[in-house]
Amino acid sequence: MPFSKIGLSRPIIQAIKDLGYTTPTPIQKQAIPIIISGKDLIATAQTGTGKTAAFVLPILENFNKERKLRGKRIRALILTSTRELAVQVAANVAEYSKHLTLSSLAVYGGIDIEPQVQRLIYGVDILVATPGRLLDLAHQRALHFDELEVLVLDEADRMVDMGFANDIHKIIEHLPEARQNLLFSATMSAAVRAIAHDFSDDKRSQPAAEISISPKATTAPNIDQWLITVDKDTKSALLSHLINQQK
Repeated sequence: MPFSKIGLSRPIIQAIKDLGYTTPTPIQKQAIPIIISGKDLIATAQTGTGKTAAFVLPILENFNKERKLRGKRIRALILTSTRELAVQVAANVAEYSKHLTLSSLAVYGGIDIEPQVQRLIYGVDILVATPGRLLDLAHQRALHFDELEVLVLDEADRMVDMGFANDIHKIIEHLPEARQNLLFSATMSAAVRAIAHDFSDDKRSQPAAEISISPKATTAPNIDQWLITVDKDTKSALLSHLINQQK
């Protein structure tokens, strides 16, 4: 099935064709029509399955209309766990939208915040952000969420594992209720479900659609695991002993 059969228009198809994309992956085939329709989505898919295109391409399709962007406003927010992932996703957005007139930006910590503040003055259609830097920018009133249309949580399980759950809940509290919510995660733990609950179920006119491309993560059968309780100050010595013992 070609990309044209799942609702994408010519400028977007041309951009992904330039990148060598020929047919949609399973996650793209299922997710893109759902997102274009405006429904919320909770998707379980491993890294490497094409999930970034699965949410970016339909967002571009829905945003590819005449609309004046106000200063300090964003239309889509993609939350990611790390600076490296934010840069990667923003690069994908730029590649997929090269034949469109939409703007995008990645914001993350570890660098001077002022250039990011200055860029947001003019507004950005699609903002890719790490939670901490986004909250810093919001605290400085460098951006406002009142015109947000789409929220994406990318690799939600990884953000939870890195301790961002509270930040994500804080961010969601500041967003308008009338928005589309998209959550992508490699695994669906109770903590990830709690985040999904924040933007779905009885708060919405209809429940989020759910798709799962990969099976639940399991331990490889040829790996033995065991637990050794040990005082903190003897961990290094025990580790050295175990390594030498297994040589």
